[in-house]
Amino acid sequence: MQVKESLRGLSPYQPGKSIEEVKREYGLSEIIKLASNENPYGSSPAVKAAIAARLDHLAFYPDGYARTLREKVAKHLGVKETQLLFGNGSDEVVQIVCRAFLEPGANTVMATPTFPQYRHNAVIERADVREVPLVDGRHDLEAMLNAIDGDTRIVWICNPNNPTGTYVNETELRAFLDRVPPHVLVVLDEAYYEYVAAADYPQTVPLLNEYEQLVIMRTFSKAYGLAALRVGYGIANESLIRAIEPAREPFNTSTIAQAAAVAALDDQAFIRACVERNRAELERYYRFCEENGLKYYPSQTNFLFMEVGVDGDEVFRYLLERGVIVRSGRALGLPNGVRITVGTKEQNDRVFTLLSEMLGKAQLA
Repeated sequence: MQVKESLRGLSPYQPGKSIEEVKREYGLSEIIKLASNENPYGSSPAVKAAIAARLDHLAFYPDGYARTLREKVAKHLGVKETQLLFGNGSDEVVQIVCRAFLEPGANTVMATPTFPQYRHNAVIERADVREVPLVDGRHDLEAMLNAIDGDTRIVWICNPNNPTGTYVNETELRAFLDRVPPHVLVVLDEAYYEYVAAADYPQTVPLLNEYEQLVIMRTFSKAYGLAALRVGYGIANESLIRAIEPAREPFNTSTIAQAAAVAALDDQAFIRACVERNRAELERYYRFCEENGLKYYPSQTNFLFMEVGVDGDEVFRYLLERGVIVRSGRALGLPNGVRITVGTKEQNDRVFTLLSEMLGKAQLA
């Protein structure tokens, strides 16, 4: 038996090492996980109560329309309920969009490096993948425009970009959208939207009224702290959502996840507090890098990509052996650095101590 050709040689997504895995492998009792850009402060206290209230309903299928969550998100964003598409994390929204638009003979344009699931799902659909290298860690929008042709179906913009944390500003985005042909879908992945502090970051929901081929993706996995429950969503005009919906599996978001997301969305004070603490700790990372002469990309997210002067795998192993899990840049297409989730003050203090020790050893060698 053989799987279809597009799957041959395609590697599954490789998540960062889990806490339990590292404990077993290195015989450690305490682990700090800063590899997957999760919220180190967890989720709103209201989430646990919302989950508990649904535990007697586990025998029933979830609401396939996600009505309560749909109404909450629509009101929060100021859009119609029919402009939303929910997924099992934004990963599934990527999959749904690729399933709906890509096929053999079509192509899709994206930056590199960026979130790998754009490419992964395009390959499965046997579409041609056109990757445009970042310039100084940022999307090269002009080169991406030049890569578009009559067979292009989707252009992906991860904004802010993962793994660099850089962003496309409003002027740049509008100029880009004005030149994208109308037959091309533009997907703006805003997984880290809540963390953005830049004044010129584009407010994209109003742009849906101007650009019919636009899809915006957001998630409850990052700032809202619900990564384990998998809820993401797309926002677009009604006709586009209606066309895409048949590619969505039924009951793809669970009852528990929907209830948790509703409770999390209602607690915006918690989100604001998390964002403020993240920004303060991110500034500490900037100071650490500058004091130690380390190159980094200024970030609009809850992570920082930095270069420590040695191979990213070496930094990853050094920290891992000492109980801190980060993400090697080698696995992300940037081999000379590491991506570190911004943790709590205590967690970040530990990172600074270990990196200082490593830098000191490197200087003595």
